[in-house]
Amino acid sequence: MLAELELKAVVPDPEALRARLGSAGAIAGFRGRMTDRRYDRIGELAARDEVLRIRTYHHPDRSAESLLAWKGATTRSPEGYKLRQEIELAVQSEHGAAERLLVALGYAPVHLIEREVEIYRVHEATVRLERYPAMDALVEVEGDPDAIERAIEVSGIPRGDFTAEALSEFVRRYEARTGALARLSGESGAW
Repeated sequence: MLAELELKAVVPDPEALRARLGSAGAIAGFRGRMTDRRYDRIGELAARDEVLRIRTYHHPDRSAESLLAWKGATTRSPEGYKLRQEIELAVQSEHGAAERLLVALGYAPVHLIEREVEIYRVHEATVRLERYPAMDALVEVEGDPDAIERAIEVSGIPRGDFTAEALSEFVRRYEARTGALARLSGESGAW
């Protein structure tokens, strides 16, 4: 089982972040729509702060790759990073098979998150720029502590702006600041 360490921050200027990553020699990876569909069974996973999800990367050529993942309860590392145990498997089967498997096991879809993402690799860290239908742009930095800190320095975003808080806290702050409801999916046609 892998342990995932990460921090997130609001991105005030996505173009400036891209430029800084490019100047630092970041290697660009996937760019496109990323969909997370979360599943639960009568709230039992949520009660344990666990996540069962299917993440799909929608490529511009209309192909897609999916990963089935379980994430354990959120904790903090001694250094203050968000820490979760994670098991992730590539789904290599007919379209919809993973979803049908989870439904057959008694799980139902409970939450959808859609965002446009750009993924980069810099200083051994993964940096993901995320844009939602209606919310602040975010950057997530994942890796070991040294790699995370080097990537944060490259980002140009103040270290104090990065947090181990959940996405729901970013949503809460956005809604409090703007008075508008955040939208994390395009189900209402926001894309």
